[in-house]
Amino acid sequence: MRGCLVANIFSATHLWTLLLAALTFLLLADYLKNRRPKNYPPGPRRLPFVGNMFQFHLDVSCLHLGIQPFVKKYGNLISLDFATISSVVITGLPLIKEALTGMEQNFLKRPVLAARQHVFKNNGILSSSGQTWKEQRRFTLMILKNFGLGKKSLECRIQEEAHHLVEAIGKEKGFNLPLSEPPGQPFDPHFRINNAVSNIICSITIGERFEYEDNQFQELLKLVDETICLEASKTIMFFSNWEKLKLFVSRMMDSHRKDLNPDKPRDFIDAFLIEMAKYSDKTTTSFNEENLICTTLDLFCAGTETTSTVLRWALLYITVYPEVQEKIHSEIDRVIGHERQPSTNDRDSMPYTNAVIHEVLRMGNIIPLSVPREVAADSTLAGFYLPKGTMVLTNLTALHSDPKEWATPDVFNPDHFLENGKFKKRESFLPFSVGKERLPWRTTGKI
Repeated sequence: MRGCLVANIFSATHLWTLLLAALTFLLLADYLKNRRPKNYPPGPRRLPFVGNMFQFHLDVSCLHLGIQPFVKKYGNLISLDFATISSVVITGLPLIKEALTGMEQNFLKRPVLAARQHVFKNNGILSSSGQTWKEQRRFTLMILKNFGLGKKSLECRIQEEAHHLVEAIGKEKGFNLPLSEPPGQPFDPHFRINNAVSNIICSITIGERFEYEDNQFQELLKLVDETICLEASKTIMFFSNWEKLKLFVSRMMDSHRKDLNPDKPRDFIDAFLIEMAKYSDKTTTSFNEENLICTTLDLFCAGTETTSTVLRWALLYITVYPEVQEKIHSEIDRVIGHERQPSTNDRDSMPYTNAVIHEVLRMGNIIPLSVPREVAADSTLAGFYLPKGTMVLTNLTALHSDPKEWATPDVFNPDHFLENGKFKKRESFLPFSVGKERLPWRTTGKI
């Protein structure tokens, strides 16, 4: 009996010894793997395995706010570790421009989350790298230009869709009641706006638009919205949603094949299918079905989300600031009137409306840390060493709320972009960062 007890004690002690040894080994491995090299940017002390994750008292959606105290403490180039991902945060206009324009090739690469890598692998534009990315971006930009990006023909599509959006909103219950009547019922314009924006993208990518009452397309838009929210979650639903979205594009691709005319491409999918035929006898090419599906989804999802979010912010601000809304109406009545739709040719004649749009982008702050980049080769920035593979975040939140740059940084104020009644460009205004864009939607346009 006593022998059994001793054996049990020894066994338990042996187990704890093994566990302690394993923990010590893991801690040592974590330290060796993640220790900061010489002359690395300063930052808060990291914890084993989790890095600096627990040092933020806000949820992930407010990460850009949680970073700011560290910027004040450590300076304009700081290091932070998100679990096993080493990153640096760049703050201040001179440093941002030095990194993303002066050293563009060193910071052009984009990191890919494990979940997105599992879904897209090295396909599309957002998740690819190297030769695949160069080929897909060059081809996509060329085709989008052919179908109107940056041209008058695309403006006509936008004007047409704006007309459909106004009609759809006008049908909402009680929306057009006379002022003498009680106000109508509130409604959420989220998916109406999403529908309008995605229709413009769809007209280029898949050659058709969808009615606002199309329940199947509404479900697709909700699926896109939900999937983007789940981006960092790695849940089963995230992967399932992407497969549904890929199936949607795959069906569109099959439909296009049935009546494809190689001499008259109707949209992006047609153009891609024609390009695929040129490489049909080659095994190493990025022009294949998987790249077609992934690139189409990149254009559809990223283009819809950013634009519709900006429009919702615009609706919110002109509702909260009725005096701003009144000035916009006055300028519209004076320059455009009630007989025609607005066009880009009206921009220079509408400085106040232009200023409001810019202020919406500044205050809306829809990409607060910009789209992450990755150091492509060992680099030196501001005297600090940045090893290859480090994730780079651009602190647009600090730039757009800097009291040295903006008279009232925390207040919605279109006067930030006006001078003597004329529109004024601001160098410190970078709503989508600087440097070469991975997606080409904004490459040929201007804000």
